[in-house]
Amino acid sequence: MHLINSIGKAYFQTRIAAINYFVQHPHESQKKVLEELLDNASETEWGKGFQYSKIKNYEQFSATIPLQDYDSLKPYFERMQAGEKNVLWRGIIQWFAKSSGTTNDKSKYIPVSKEGLHLSHIKTGKDFLSTYLRDVPESKFFTGKGVVMGGSYHPNEINSEIFVGDVSAILMKNLDTWIQYFRSPGLGIALLKNWDEKLAAIATQTMQQNVTNISGVPSWTMLLLQEVVKRRNVKFIKEVWPNVELFCHGGVGFLPYKKQFETLIGKEIHYRNIYNASEGFFAFQDSEESCEMLLHLDNGVFYEFIPFDGHTISETKIVSLENVQLNQNYALVISTNSGLWRYQIGDTIEFTSLHPYRIKITGRTKQFINVFGEEVTVDNTDSALAKTCEALNVTIRDYTVAPQFMEGNTKGRHEWAIEFQAEPANFSDFEALLDKNLQAINSDYEAKRNQNLVLEPLCVHCLKANTFYSWLTQKNKLGSQFKIPKLSNDRVVFMEILARSN
Repeated sequence: MHLINSIGKAYFQTRIAAINYFVQHPHESQKKVLEELLDNASETEWGKGFQYSKIKNYEQFSATIPLQDYDSLKPYFERMQAGEKNVLWRGIIQWFAKSSGTTNDKSKYIPVSKEGLHLSHIKTGKDFLSTYLRDVPESKFFTGKGVVMGGSYHPNEINSEIFVGDVSAILMKNLDTWIQYFRSPGLGIALLKNWDEKLAAIATQTMQQNVTNISGVPSWTMLLLQEVVKRRNVKFIKEVWPNVELFCHGGVGFLPYKKQFETLIGKEIHYRNIYNASEGFFAFQDSEESCEMLLHLDNGVFYEFIPFDGHTISETKIVSLENVQLNQNYALVISTNSGLWRYQIGDTIEFTSLHPYRIKITGRTKQFINVFGEEVTVDNTDSALAKTCEALNVTIRDYTVAPQFMEGNTKGRHEWAIEFQAEPANFSDFEALLDKNLQAINSDYEAKRNQNLVLEPLCVHCLKANTFYSWLTQKNKLGSQFKIPKLSNDRVVFMEILARSN
């Protein structure tokens, strides 16, 4: 196995030069990506309609193509699912990623072309692993298995030769054969539809294996780890998987869950953040020193950015990569080699570095609280909650936040519903510190809280164990692609979750 490990590490190190190139030549790399996208789609229905063959630069591109979203492109997606070719991208699209976003949204079906699959998702995944192996030369990654918490796929109802499913399942089905050897569980288990059955089967198979790495959404991965230690009657996952060295996480912010993972796994393993969505694999943590993510600029994705203040999105303010600024919240817009054109993905990001271009995810354009002008984002609440839990030795399973509106002479406030793994010794202290930490992070919230002028101190509802799991079950939304909506400007989801706890 040591020879295999050495060969695997050597193979991935061949990608470092290409990564360094787009890091050192970011604007040239993005210009080339746009040129290739336009050229490859020039003979499609969309490309002919917008005369892609005549577009020579970004200025012409942005002036010609209006901003798109899922609803505007949905008629094209549906035709592609029926088997039509050369619609938004060349050829027939065989795979569609089922993207649920947050659990209060309807499912969306995002095209994943052969180019998008191999040049965006798989290539960027390999580049991510290359940087990890570069930074951890003592790694024994290839001496064992990698546990992947993914979803399932199935034939499309309209055309049985077209498949739809979670992007993780699509990737597992299409990985190189030699990479499949290092992945666990086997496809028969990994692609099971029933979540409870899948969880039990994964635990049964993997707790007998030499696992070196784990990948998945933190909230769902934690359920697997808890099941494994329960079955083996141990306290720490390292007692079952002594060689586990890496947890690769994405899908939701990791900060609120980190302490729980460190308690169950151990601080001695590496934690790395990735930004892999149904629409593409956009960024990954490329350094041991920070959880910020390197934006991948050479994988068939062209990026644009719209300054976002939590209120409106203005097409007139959109900028390309070379004009972005630090500490500005942006709504992300992408054009991809799967036929998404100036597509508003719904995520918001912030640049933490311009040399190289590194980002952090701050939330969703539809997930924030700005009822009172406080402009609170998921990144704010994740950070405040993580600091509070660390200070008071508390761990959580999940949370959601909603506003309590002003009524008569009553002022507003934020209400939190939290399911704790380890509860605080004193809830009043927990609430006060959480409120203080949120004020320290968000100056707009702090201003509204000043002398209780607009907002009263926040309050926390302690949910019964498994409340979020019960709510997801009720919604028929069990699985790694489904996520709890962290912030809402209304109280619909919040009150549904509270009701499940009563």
